[in-house]
Amino acid sequence: MVLAQLGGTITRAIQQMSNATIIDEKVLNECLNEINRALLNADVQFQLVRNMQNNIKRIVNIDDLAAGHNKRRIIQQAIFNELCNMLDPGKPSFTPKKGKTSVIMFVGLQGSGKTTTCTKYAYYHQKKGWKPALVCADTFRAGAFDQLKQNATKAKIPFYGSYTESDPVKIAVEGVDTFKKENCDLIIVDTSGRHKQEAALFEEMRQVSEATKPDLIVFVMDSSIGQAAFDQAQAFKQSVPVGAVIVTKMDGHAKGGGALSAVAATKSPVIFIGTGEHMDEFEVFDVKPFVSRLLGMGDWSGFMDKIHEVVPKDQQPELLQKLSEGNFTLRIMYEQFQNILKMGPIGQVFSMLPGFSSELMPKGQEKESQAKIKRYMTMMDSMTNEELDSSNPKIMNDSRIMRIARGSGRQVREVMEMLEEYKRLAKIWSKMKGLKIPTRGDMNMRSRNMNAQHMSRVLPPQMLKQIGGMGGLQNLMKQMGSGKDMMGMFGGGES
Repeated sequence: MVLAQLGGTITRAIQQMSNATIIDEKVLNECLNEINRALLNADVQFQLVRNMQNNIKRIVNIDDLAAGHNKRRIIQQAIFNELCNMLDPGKPSFTPKKGKTSVIMFVGLQGSGKTTTCTKYAYYHQKKGWKPALVCADTFRAGAFDQLKQNATKAKIPFYGSYTESDPVKIAVEGVDTFKKENCDLIIVDTSGRHKQEAALFEEMRQVSEATKPDLIVFVMDSSIGQAAFDQAQAFKQSVPVGAVIVTKMDGHAKGGGALSAVAATKSPVIFIGTGEHMDEFEVFDVKPFVSRLLGMGDWSGFMDKIHEVVPKDQQPELLQKLSEGNFTLRIMYEQFQNILKMGPIGQVFSMLPGFSSELMPKGQEKESQAKIKRYMTMMDSMTNEELDSSNPKIMNDSRIMRIARGSGRQVREVMEMLEEYKRLAKIWSKMKGLKIPTRGDMNMRSRNMNAQHMSRVLPPQMLKQIGGMGGLQNLMKQMGSGKDMMGMFGGGES
């Protein structure tokens, strides 16, 4: 996924610093230089990188830190905060309200995925009970109206456009007026893609904005745009009041650092990211969980949201109860594999769970790992209820393993490999025993501290050391948990 390489490089730089016997100015500079190189290689604008380094060095003055301070924790916290600051302009974007008509205008470069993003945005809100509508004011690109019409029809969202009218301003005004009369509460206006050097198209964009008076203008940016992101985003911001950014194509292997530059150029927050071609591959963007995943720390809140989203409501209490009890059977593993396959792009799910991602879901091997999970499930289909419900791995003797292999059409070694994976996951699962798992909106200080104690047992000792021990874990969970159910680190690995 985009930025995964960046995250890996930053994580390694912090790890090398953590392994140093003494944290001095030299070690800090080496760590920051490595992070700077990673950010520049990811196409983050040079000025942003330099500002970040200066801010960290101002916060972390090695000579001024008393001997009792945990220098590693202070440095890592400063890096985390600066990455968050890069992606957070400090002010929220306009938030539409259900039942009250809002006009949202989408702008961006040609080929940024703007028309698809308009539909995804409408579909996301439709699923949550809104009444969205789409207006195609792109008369410049051949086939733009056909594309929007096809997407809208598939998603069962009303749309407006014209094959004959060439004036985008007229189409936009007529479309907005039409859907206002129909009491649509989210009217989305798609405009022509344009480049900062196309003065006529920029003037047209200003005219559409003035005529429709949108409540929010969203700048849609392809994550692979690279160093040009800052200048392009700034050009749009200077022409129309951009209030939010959506970054597309985050499922690719592009460098993706332009996303950081676009936020700085527009001084507007990223509100969604597109993570694939399908309609539902569209995620709400939240800075702290995103940076946490970028640094390989996971996103417990995002994982819980996915559970609430895909696991039937009547099954959620049972699942969370099983998780907190710590007893892991093959049937539970089968059920969780089913849920994981429902959760959308499987790499995104595992990126929320660091302990799982490293071994079961290596980076760049999502398709192979998905196929492996399906093979495991086929083998488990050949098991008896006794085998599936037992939490004692010794029950699986040679004759049972051979019978399962024959029944599933797999080799004995593959069944044994699946059982080894079960043992590994069971060990991780058992460490979660007693963990208080919050429902939405239920996260207070006491439960956060209790969870920090459990998480400290789950995390590999190396990772726990890296974040500054128990105190660093509590502090990090407190900071990242604000305004969310819980932002934590669901660990893994052998300890």
